[in-house]
Amino acid sequence: MSSYKAPLDDLRFALYDVLGAEALFERLGHAEVNRELVDAVLDEAARFAETVLAPLNRVGDEIGCVYDKATGEVAPPPGFKQAFDQFVEGGWTGLTNDPEHGGQGMPALLGGVLTELVDGANLAWGNFPMLSHGAVKALETYGEDWQKEVFLKPLVTGAWTGTMCLTEPHCGTDLGLLKTRAEPIADGMHAITGTKIFITAGEHDLVPNIVHLVLAKLPDAPPGPKGISLFVVPKFKVARDGTVGERNAVRCGAIEHKMGIHGSATCVMNFDGAEGYLVGQPHKGLQAMFVMMNSARLGVGVQGLGLSERAYQNALRYARERLQSRSLSGPKNPDKPADPLLVHPDVRRMLLSQKALVEGGRLLSLHAYSLLDEAEKAGDAEARERAETLVGFLTPISKACLTEWSIENTYNALQCFGGHGYIHEHGMEQYARDARITTLYEGTTGIQSLDLIGRKTAATQGAGLKLFLAEVEAFARQHEGDAALAQFIAPLRAKCGEWGKLTIDVLQRAASNPEELGAASTDYLFYSGYVVLAYWWARSVAAAAAADRPQAFKDAKRETARFYFARILPRTLAHKAAIEAGAASLMSMPDAGFGA
Repeated sequence: MSSYKAPLDDLRFALYDVLGAEALFERLGHAEVNRELVDAVLDEAARFAETVLAPLNRVGDEIGCVYDKATGEVAPPPGFKQAFDQFVEGGWTGLTNDPEHGGQGMPALLGGVLTELVDGANLAWGNFPMLSHGAVKALETYGEDWQKEVFLKPLVTGAWTGTMCLTEPHCGTDLGLLKTRAEPIADGMHAITGTKIFITAGEHDLVPNIVHLVLAKLPDAPPGPKGISLFVVPKFKVARDGTVGERNAVRCGAIEHKMGIHGSATCVMNFDGAEGYLVGQPHKGLQAMFVMMNSARLGVGVQGLGLSERAYQNALRYARERLQSRSLSGPKNPDKPADPLLVHPDVRRMLLSQKALVEGGRLLSLHAYSLLDEAEKAGDAEARERAETLVGFLTPISKACLTEWSIENTYNALQCFGGHGYIHEHGMEQYARDARITTLYEGTTGIQSLDLIGRKTAATQGAGLKLFLAEVEAFARQHEGDAALAQFIAPLRAKCGEWGKLTIDVLQRAASNPEELGAASTDYLFYSGYVVLAYWWARSVAAAAAADRPQAFKDAKRETARFYFARILPRTLAHKAAIEAGAASLMSMPDAGFGA
């Protein structure tokens, strides 16, 4: 049976030794968030994750959510509500939100840590509170004063939860095709009519009210995405003075039967003239919704990271305990009938791959969250703009790579178990099923790759890439004379130079053939992700050398970095070749050539 232990040692290393969280918090006006406070948050979050959420992970998978067709109600798995009540009582729902609305005002960086611990322990449960954070950000940014007053506090405190209603049966990524309508009625309200699908936590009994943020079109909406507006539509009607009234005309029509994340309610939501209020300006809803989407995309990336961490922990434990064959170089445990799996090179390859992608991915993720803090709290406008540009650039990399790597990591973890890997009792096959879904929702990997190469690179003349490459170069110059880091600095610099040239080449080809961007996009995303992780592994080695850590910890970081540079970073060679192959290798095939 699988288990989960919060990776506190590596989290503290990432926060204190690599990212310099204490100095960052003080510089951004969070002087009270010192190491003592952060450690207390980490310890208590770890306790909650390990003792409350982790034991419910298997329950959620085996029993799942139950839909009552007669009432449209959804019952989450046993224990989920009690866990949510404890989460609310602990103040976790508002950890990073504004104290003005009932939050604790902690840095977003700590929110990223909490998200990993929750999702590593129980990803399906973590989906219920996840979108509330994005709903809060959207309402804070675009809501009217009375909407902030009425909706923000119950969302922040966990009295209510939020959703994000975009997708429709005929319309996924192309939101310009959506058909949900919003008809103006009395008192500034609108009647929302339409069907939304794949709505995470769209219906449940964890809280008495659910706040749906819904994309719809007004009667005078122009065609396409420029005609989309955003509306707040509560499950129970809410007046402008905050009074909660009767049940609104919104009902769950079904829940999806998924390959994984069974404990998370994925709902079909039917709006039948439900009363809602416009959020922000008419026909500007997509802009408001992106506030939620970007928050969710970083969060889903962390879901992949959390799954990878838990899978790795269990694979490592099994590799140490399971006796299987003898080491090729001679018995390592001569007093036992066989050696543990850990002595075999291919098992070590799988474990080292997981360790390298998990620990490097953790820094990629936490760096992005630290940039959210910079974008909000930095002392000057230029620094805030820089952070916003950089986190925008890193968001599709973080979302796509951490989830795609979670497929690789959970697969390798399952493989370490051999035949026992696909046996339900060991729990490994659940992680593989859960991980596969994370690459799809909140924008598929293909959508993230188009976002990266299109909106975040081509449309900005590579603004985010330039900032990241400058950061890498500053690090390289700082350690130029460090002989111990030379084996990492030189190849990192070479890859960064190649990354810049590849980018210029693709953009130049796209100027005469727009298909070049789409043809290169996925390989460009993975190439980018592997180079970003190379930077964080070089940073890890440097930070470990200077840290007050056991020598074994320092040695493990260095050896993992060597493994990464020797065996994982070379994957960029294949991605580079695919990028250089150009659009013709994909687009020259006639449609009929694919077969009947």
